[in-house]
Amino acid sequence: MKHDFDNKYGKKVRGVNLGGWLVLEKWMTPSVFEGLNAVDETSYCVELGVKAEQALKKHWDSFIIREDFAWLANVGINAVRIPVGHWIFGPDYPYHASYGEVTHPFVPGGIAVLDRAFAWAEELGLLIVLDLHAAPGCQNGFDNGGIKDVCEWHTKPEYIEHSLSVLERLAERYHSRPALHAIEVLNEPRWDIDTALLKKYNTDAYRRIRKYCRSEDVAVVYHDGFRSFREYTGFLAEPQFSNVVLDIHRYQCFAREDIDTDIYGHMQKACIEWKNEADDIINEFGWTYVGEWSLGLDLKMVSLWAEGPFNHALQEMDDFQMDVAYRGYAAAQLATFEKYLGWFFWSYKTETAAAWSFRDCVDRGWFPAKFD
Repeated sequence: MKHDFDNKYGKKVRGVNLGGWLVLEKWMTPSVFEGLNAVDETSYCVELGVKAEQALKKHWDSFIIREDFAWLANVGINAVRIPVGHWIFGPDYPYHASYGEVTHPFVPGGIAVLDRAFAWAEELGLLIVLDLHAAPGCQNGFDNGGIKDVCEWHTKPEYIEHSLSVLERLAERYHSRPALHAIEVLNEPRWDIDTALLKKYNTDAYRRIRKYCRSEDVAVVYHDGFRSFREYTGFLAEPQFSNVVLDIHRYQCFAREDIDTDIYGHMQKACIEWKNEADDIINEFGWTYVGEWSLGLDLKMVSLWAEGPFNHALQEMDDFQMDVAYRGYAAAQLATFEKYLGWFFWSYKTETAAAWSFRDCVDRGWFPAKFD
């Protein structure tokens, strides 16, 4: 079966993240961490040592399979955003103190899993956004950055250089693959990392990727770093730069004022405040993805690194009312995010939290049955 990948430049993207697969997050897959003290992929590999390889490869081979890509294509999803760690190519990454006595703790072999994902995507007509989700030294202090409670990526030139090298090697390896839609240069760099440093990194990353990926074929994506899009006005702009996309993430479950809001407030924020924001971004800035969002309204589901209390304004609602609430919140967000160039729900599946699991959201009727 032949699929048309020709209209990738500016294509409307409706996608999901394949989180918790090639970069572990304990709250998403607690069974993988069972019996361990580990809280992230680094401590997981350090604690398990040589036993990590068998366990992690079992996870890679079972958590996301071809049937998952087929299911996504069948419901009309046309893209996946795949988070990868800086260790994706094997043991050539710089040392960090969290590795202890092990120079290269991470399990090799993830690149073969990524190759397999490209084969499935091309067979089934899905596009892929490759996302450097965990950088050396960690860029945000979150578990999803590889090392929880550490944010040192920006402090050492070798950490930044290795990140750029990984992006260039991803571009070199996959530039001719028809499924490759975009490469995101760094996920969620923390808000207090200097904007000038981020701009230099993003510019250098653009040039590394463009060595192999033509602008008419592959977009270069950068995250806003939890700051206003206006800080990037004129940045990586035409005509010197081409096919560049800003990535923003939108959640309503981490700030206390959101947690204390009732469902009507959540829906109003999604379809009024975020809609007005979308108009501003589109009119003033240009191409943007909502690279992460969810139906999550209960902080406890991601409480591994979140601070309580975990009470929330919706906890007195019965099951029917919660179903109605999730449907309304889903529709409000979709109505806004459809204004953008594209969106990616976080995430395709979790073991614990239906509101963060796209497949559960569809199965429960919170989302439409079809997205095409």
